[in-house]
Amino acid sequence: MIKTVHVSNVGRVRSVNEDSVWVGQLPQGYTLGIVADGMGGHQAGDTASRLAVETMTGDLSSLESGISPEGLKAALSDAILHANDVIYTEASKHEEFYNMGTTVVALLLSGESGYIGHIGDSRAYKVAGGEVVQLTEDHKLVYELYKRGQISLENMKVHPMRNAITRALGTDADVSVDLYPICLSPGEVLLLCSDGLSDLVSSEHIGQISGNRELPLEERADRLLQLALLAGGDDNITVALFELQDEVAGQSIKEWDS
Repeated sequence: MIKTVHVSNVGRVRSVNEDSVWVGQLPQGYTLGIVADGMGGHQAGDTASRLAVETMTGDLSSLESGISPEGLKAALSDAILHANDVIYTEASKHEEFYNMGTTVVALLLSGESGYIGHIGDSRAYKVAGGEVVQLTEDHKLVYELYKRGQISLENMKVHPMRNAITRALGTDADVSVDLYPICLSPGEVLLLCSDGLSDLVSSEHIGQISGNRELPLEERADRLLQLALLAGGDDNITVALFELQDEVAGQSIKEWDS
């Protein structure tokens, strides 16, 4: 049984939470998690992230049961690309939504295995025994410069273009989705988050807290949120955790925050 929890908070600076999130079990038994971090200003950002979550959950809720791993991968990719079409079309109809977009990081599991789909700088991590591995690569200008050896890891954090995203959902008619296979073993934790967490809380702290099995999963999520708030909370913060457990009371958490 995979237990899921999430928290989302507007932070200490922003007036609106432009993050949207959905985690839980789909009717066919698949586990789904989506974190989207909207951009484009007050109304546009939260509209973009909400449309992404609504479109993807709608599409994936109609999946057949027992599909193959390749079918699962295709379904996740198709849902993300459909969300891109919906957001891009909506932005083209309304001037106030011009150039709105959102990041997305999504997890779709059949049993303990499945895929992560990703666009933007929201992240997925895997935590085992307190060790953390970042599963996604940020689609950011500074990360591209770092990979080319043009700036250092330290420079990335202070670069004047450190917030520039090179790929987003809904800003262009066509977009490429990064897809990663994933398998969850007992005691391991998967974490999805917006950059309101990852920009302010180190990977080491994320691993230590997420992997602390002495704490309930809900408390781990809340501690991560509180760390981000203590570090300044200068952006919206969203955290979703997934843990494979032997016996957990059935639960489904469905919510989008905007």
